[in-house]
Amino acid sequence: MRRKLLAIGAVLAAAVASVMLGVSPASAAVGLHIEGTDIVEANGQKLIMRGINHPHVWYTGNTSAFADIKATGANTVRVVLGTGKRWGPSNDVPAVIQLCKQNRLICVLEVHDTTGYGEEAAAASLDEAADYWISQKANLVGQENYVVINIGNEPIGNVDAAQWTAASAAAVAKMRANGFEHLLMVDAPNWGQDWQYTMRDTAQTVLDADPQGNTVLSIHMYAVFSTAQSIINYLDAIAAEGWPLVIGEFGWQFAAGEVDDATILAEAQRRGLGYIGWSWSGNTDPILDMVLNFDPAQITTWGERIINGTNGIRATSREASIYGGVQPTTPVPTTASPTPSPTGGGDRGCTAVYATAGQWPGGFQGDVKVTAGTSAITGWTVSLTFPNGQAVNQAWGATVSGTGTAVTARNAAWNGALGAGASTTFGFIGSWTGTNGAPAVSCTAS
Repeated sequence: MRRKLLAIGAVLAAAVASVMLGVSPASAAVGLHIEGTDIVEANGQKLIMRGINHPHVWYTGNTSAFADIKATGANTVRVVLGTGKRWGPSNDVPAVIQLCKQNRLICVLEVHDTTGYGEEAAAASLDEAADYWISQKANLVGQENYVVINIGNEPIGNVDAAQWTAASAAAVAKMRANGFEHLLMVDAPNWGQDWQYTMRDTAQTVLDADPQGNTVLSIHMYAVFSTAQSIINYLDAIAAEGWPLVIGEFGWQFAAGEVDDATILAEAQRRGLGYIGWSWSGNTDPILDMVLNFDPAQITTWGERIINGTNGIRATSREASIYGGVQPTTPVPTTASPTPSPTGGGDRGCTAVYATAGQWPGGFQGDVKVTAGTSAITGWTVSLTFPNGQAVNQAWGATVSGTGTAVTARNAAWNGALGAGASTTFGFIGSWTGTNGAPAVSCTAS
């Protein structure tokens, strides 16, 4: 939750006895389930989560966040709920699931009250979290194609992290004994970061507690994972065991020695692992907000990196097949602007090239590359005129104005100044009917 800080202490022993239950084939599971190390849908289509955490329990009125998260290209949203012990109670589970489904998102529901149990006095136990899910069972049964149950967020702190093994195994067994057939997600101890390696070394006991063989492990990557090697070593260790894993939370390298988010993204893509970034908005420390004030127009550096960056959501996400399975496409330039008239003296100017990055029924993503001419510029304005009645609904990397088919995009505060020959990009989500022809594009510089 929010900005994770660890107090590193002595390594505790990780040996807890647990009841071992027989495991039936995962293929017998209903809806989303585990096959080998992969999450797959009921039809066998692999699902690689590309998602965003949404702090719903603290901002229940911000329901537009679901559509905004979908507009990033995400295929998954992890939704913060509360049992009532610390936050909530979240009695709006049916409405949350409906918002996920309306916006074609896989819904990972998590109980946040368990955060730091054993170290945080107010935290709920995993057993209490299981009781909450049981109380919500009528709202969850039948949603196995759409919903993953993340039993408890970061369920053990740094005090007696070894208790995680028995507590997690018992919670999984309790969920199954009460008839849940959903894919279950189990967070690591040590505030999710497993720096004492309890999950890494003992997770088989937890997985064996699931008679359906339908549990996925979740690691949260913050300050413990500050170097490429620390990330690679941990992911290698889990892979060597043949265990399913997602990166259920992570942040970005906002200061030296903190999170190596670029390696997290690259390794997740290389290995076919799901990731869910923390978080859309509303953090006490907004350094981990992807957008400020729940406003998609106020995208942050972190938002740009995870949404629009290399190995980010727009480039790698594929919609779940239960919703149609839109596959992202490699942008191909379709319309280039003519060379603009110089502005401000000399030969200072800019060019803009438009590309359709992806298209689906009723919607599309457009990307525009802006390049300075032979002299540096301090700002740019791009005009786009659509030929078929398209409309721009949301943009990032630029401030877009205008109505109808003609819109104007002006640089953001951080990407207006470009050196000679340097480039930047902005993008948008648009709507269309009938035909989606490329717009005419022009660029002027200041």
